[in-house]
Amino acid sequence: MTQGGSAMEHMVTIRPATEADAPALAEIYAPYVRDTAITFEYEPPTSEEFAARMRSTLAFYPYVVAELDGRPVGYAYASTFKGRPAYDWAVETSIYVARGHAGRGIGRALHDALERALTAQGVLNMYACIAVPHGEDDETLTRNSQQFHEHLGYRLVGEFELCGYKGGRWYNMVWMEKMIGEHRADQPPVRSFLEIAASATGR
Repeated sequence: MTQGGSAMEHMVTIRPATEADAPALAEIYAPYVRDTAITFEYEPPTSEEFAARMRSTLAFYPYVVAELDGRPVGYAYASTFKGRPAYDWAVETSIYVARGHAGRGIGRALHDALERALTAQGVLNMYACIAVPHGEDDETLTRNSQQFHEHLGYRLVGEFELCGYKGGRWYNMVWMEKMIGEHRADQPPVRSFLEIAASATGR
C-alpha cells in the first residue's frame, strides 16, 4: 500500500493484513495486555483468538500491517463504532506498534494508510477510545496516545472518570474524533474494504 518516510532507519512497508499475520500481531499485542493499562483487556488472546478477531474485522473493514525488513512491527484496523445502521459512517480505530519501534513514524504511517482506506470506503468519522491516567502518568499508562491522536487531527470529545480498573488502579478513558468526509443529506452507503481493495487492484 504505502511506504514510510526517509526519517526511518529502514523503509517501512504498509500492506493489508491477512489471517496468516495473527501469530506475529498477537505477539505485538501481548505486552500491551500484560504490562500496561493501554488496553483494558486482562489476558492476551491466543493466536487462534486473534485470527478470529481479524477475520471478523476483515469481513468489512481495513486491517493493515507495518513491516520493517520483512517483519511485522505494527498494525492498525477499524471496527464498528455502534451496531445501529445510523452509525455506519463512523468507525473506531486501533493502532499498536511493537515495543522498541515507537518514535519512528510507524504509527503515523499506519494511521495514514487506514485513513486513506476508510475515506475510499465512504467513512466520515474516525473515533479513538483511549485509556488515560486519572491524574499523573504512571509506569503503565501515560497520555502519549492522546497527544499522538491530537497530532493526527483528532479532537477531544469526552473524558470518562475512573471507568477502567486494571492492576489495582483505576483509570480514565477519553473519546477522540476526526472528521474525514462530507456529511450530506443524500449520503451514499459505506462500501466494504474488500470492495474498494478489489476496485483499486482492478480485480
